[in-house]
Order: sequence, then C-alpha cells, then structure tokens
Amino acid sequence: MTVATPTAPSDRYTIISADCHGGAATDTYRDYLESKYHDEFDAWRGGYKNPYRDLQGDGRTRNWDDERRWSDLEADGQVAEVIFPNTIPPFFPTGIVIARPPTNSEFELRNAGIRAHNRWLADFCSLAPTRRAGMAQIFLNDVDVAVKEIHWAKENGLRAGILLPNIPPDYLDSAPIYDPMYDPIWEACQELDMPINSHAGTGLPDYGKYPFTQALWVVETPFFAHRPLWFMIMSGVFERFPRLKFVMTESGASWVPGQLRQLDGLHIGMKMGRTGEVGFNKDDALPLKPSEYFDRNCWIGASFPSPSDGKAKDKVGLHKFMWGSDYPHHEGATPFSKESIRRAFHTDAPSDLHQIFAVNAAHVYGFDLDALAPLAAVHGPTVAEISTPLEAIPAGATSPCFYQP
Repeated sequence: MTVATPTAPSDRYTIISADCHGGAATDTYRDYLESKYHDEFDAWRGGYKNPYRDLQGDGRTRNWDDERRWSDLEADGQVAEVIFPNTIPPFFPTGIVIARPPTNSEFELRNAGIRAHNRWLADFCSLAPTRRAGMAQIFLNDVDVAVKEIHWAKENGLRAGILLPNIPPDYLDSAPIYDPMYDPIWEACQELDMPINSHAGTGLPDYGKYPFTQALWVVETPFFAHRPLWFMIMSGVFERFPRLKFVMTESGASWVPGQLRQLDGLHIGMKMGRTGEVGFNKDDALPLKPSEYFDRNCWIGASFPSPSDGKAKDKVGLHKFMWGSDYPHHEGATPFSKESIRRAFHTDAPSDLHQIFAVNAAHVYGFDLDALAPLAAVHGPTVAEISTPLEAIPAGATSPCFYQP
C-alpha cells in the first residue's frame, strides 16, 4: 500500500488521541434508559458500588465534564479524541471494557444498558463534533439487534465505529468472533464505513477466586488482546469484506511484526498442504498473505507507547500506527503526554510524527484536520519541543511508557 507523505508541520503538531475513555455518571444513564427498565435500574443501582479508582472521588468527573476534559487534554497537547467507554452502564457487573459478555439470560438488560451509554455518548460528542469520535457498543448474542444498533450509531454521529466484544474461550452463549454467523455485522460496518475496534481487557477466561488470579489476568491480557487479529485474518473476514477497517487499541505494537511473520509462514504451509505433521486442504488457504490483509484492513492504536513500541511503527508501517494517551486512566500518559512523546519519538521526522499523531486517525475515524488546525496552533506541542530528548521522568508520572524500554 502506497501512502503519500503528509506535509510536515513547521511549528506545532496536531495531536489526536486514538485512545481516550469516557462515560456518564451511573445515575445519569437512567435518563437514557427506556422507562420500562427504570424499576430494575433502581434496584441494581442500590446494590452497586464502583470499585475503580478513576471512577471515584473528584477524578471521576473527567469522564463526562466537557469543560474539565478539554482543559486537561489541551494542557496535555491533545486537540481531539476517540472515545472508548469507561464508566459503568446500567446492569453491568464491573468495568465496561473488562466485563464479560452477557449470558443469554442477561442479554436484555445488559443490552438496554449499552444502548443507554450509546445514546448518552451521541449527545456528549455533539458538544464538540469535530473534536470527538465516539464509539458505539454492541453485543453478539443477537446479530439482528447488533446490526440495528450499528445503523443507529452511524445515523447519530458515532463515527468511531463499534467496540467488538472479544469472546472468552469459556463463554458458551455466543460463538467465537471468527464464526461466519457474524457476517451481517461486518457487512453493515463495511457498508457504513464504521471501524471495528478491539481493546485490551476483554476476552479473558474466568480464573476463579484465588489470591493469584489478578496476576494471571494481567499476565495473559496481552495474549487475549492479540487474538482478534488472527481470528479476523485467518477466518477470512477481510477477504469477504475487503473495505473493513479494524483497529487494535492499547494492545502494544512491538509484537505485530513477529506475529505477522508467523502467520505468513503458516500461510505458506497451508498453500503447500502441510506444516510439520499438520495437514491442510490447500483450497482453504487465503488468496493473500496475512500481512497483506493487515496492511489493507488493520491499524494499531498505540496507547502511551514506550520507545520499543515507538520503534515498531517503522516495521508495522507508518500508515498503520496511531498514538493514544489513554486519558483518564491511571496508566495513561496524561498529564505528561508531551514528555512521553519526547521519550519515544524525539529522533523521528516531523512528517512521520504528523502521520501517527493526526493523519492516520483522520483517515480511520473521519477527523477534519483543517478544522483542528486552529486548535493545534494554540495547544499542540511544538516541533522543537518534541525533538528535545527527555532527560528525566516527570515527578508523579504513573504510565508504564516512562519505565519500559
């Protein structure tokens, strides 16, 4: 794929965060629920206590306070954002990004909850439509219901597309995402130019209640975050729907080149009919190499990248790489995003950085860079600032990007 070199900024960068999180206060969601669910909401709300640090105390308002949010992001050099979910919609058992999919018996209420979130998010994004790309949620329990919600999201301005529920291996009420039964969802997303987004934290099994299970969850999160890539490629989703946009966010980047080499090697074996002692039907081999599907259909949302993740952009492809701050999460780069960028990218050419800070996100999520330029002229970090090496980690920095190589 040939991508034109973007114009190098002469003064300040336009920075779009391809990974921010937001949501309504839990009680606010009641106003977006269908009234028939209000009694059940009141009962659920009375028994629910939020366990997450970024959703407690004064910090929680960053998820929905428009003025505070822009004050934080602009001070950090960001002028636009892609909004993944964060707060707790009605009837959810835990955090919105890490909760397991609903069982079929839970589906009606949980689906009502994400519909409430989607409707709140459409209103929130309408406060700054050129600066915010909101992401709709769906579940996979009912394909027809999901397709209807995708059309609603498109019609109501949620142009960041959909958040794909990654199905855990021990979950039995929905088929894995490689099942062709989901083709109507992919078809709707292709038709409407709605990106499909996968985010780290979903798709993990239930480890049970042991003292060490939190550690196991953390250790295995990267594996389960990466799985959707080979599920979507090897099952032929991108062959059947060649115009789909698929984004993997907060899943790292340095692993991608090695994974694509492995998949390409497997593809060769499939075309020959055998790899080692494993036989294949040659007709099952895809027409293109997995790396070619990646180049055509996939992007990496590199959240708070470390220097090693930053270097991966050259092998992943500059046109495939987007930067994100992960605001307002504790592990995110904000309020030290400019410092984190200096640590990872101070040797890179301004035209390359313009591409990963702005051009790619504009292409994938529909941002108008001309409309953002006046804001970037005020709030964006200068080219000279970003080219200055970071000499010391900022006091109070909590993001891993300052401590990982």
